[in-house]
Amino acid sequence: MCDTCGCSSGNGAVIYKPGDAAYHVHVGDDGHAHHHVSGNHDHANSRQVMVEQDVLLQNNLLAERNRGFFEAKNVLALNFLSSPGSGKTSLLEKTVPFIKPDCQISVIEGDQQTTRDAERIQALDIPVLQVNTGTGCHLDALMINRAVKEMNLADNSLLCIENVGNLVCPALFDLGEAMKIVVISVTEGDDKPLKYPTMFVEADICILNKTDLLPYVPFDAAVCRENASRVNHKLEWFELSAATGEGFDAWIGWLKSKLKKD
Repeated sequence: MCDTCGCSSGNGAVIYKPGDAAYHVHVGDDGHAHHHVSGNHDHANSRQVMVEQDVLLQNNLLAERNRGFFEAKNVLALNFLSSPGSGKTSLLEKTVPFIKPDCQISVIEGDQQTTRDAERIQALDIPVLQVNTGTGCHLDALMINRAVKEMNLADNSLLCIENVGNLVCPALFDLGEAMKIVVISVTEGDDKPLKYPTMFVEADICILNKTDLLPYVPFDAAVCRENASRVNHKLEWFELSAATGEGFDAWIGWLKSKLKKD
C-alpha cells in the first residue's frame, strides 16, 4: 500500500497494450517489480509486507532513472494532470494531429479501470499503453518504468503521460517527466489553484480548457489566472478549447518550440 496517500497503487498495476494480453506489474518481497501475462499469475511465494521507509524517496530514485533514459533518447516526457473530466484526453486528441507529421508521439494513459482512453488515442494511429491502477489514485515512477519497457520509444520523440484524474496525490509523484502540465476547465471553480495549491506549485504549465463554455458558466478566467499566479508565479498559462480549437495556436507553438529545442 502507498504509505503517502493510502492507495494501493504501490503494489501493482495492469498495463494494456491494445490488441495484446494484459501485463500485471507486481512488487515482490525483494522490492523489485515482476510482470506476468494475465492468466498466469503465481504469487504463492509472495507476501504483503509493511515497508517502513520513505516511499517518495524510492519513487524519486526510480524517477531519476526514467529521466536519464528520456534524456539519453531525447524524449520530451510531459505529465498531464487534472481532476476527472477536465479534458486531458480531448486535449491530446486535438494536439496529436498538429505534432504527428513532424515528430513521433507515444502516450501512456493512466486510469483506475477500463481502456477507454487508450482506445481513443489508438484511433490516432500512434503507440499507446493503458495503465490501470486499480484502487490507486496516481501513476508512479515504477509504473512508467515498466510501461516504457513495453514501448519502443523513438529518439527525438514526444511522450505524453495522462495521469489519473486527481488534483492531490499525482502532484507528489515524480515520474521522470520534463514538465508537469495541469489542466483545469471552466466548468470547475476559478478558485481551484487556491484549494489545491500543491498541484499548481509543482506544475510548470497550466492549461485552462473548455473556454468555449465561458459565456454559459460562472467562471472568471482572469481571477483563476491570478489565483494560479499567487500560488506559482512561474506558471505558464494557456487558455483554449479542445472542442473548437480556439487558442490552440499558442499551445501548439509552445509545444513545437520545446520539441525543436529539446
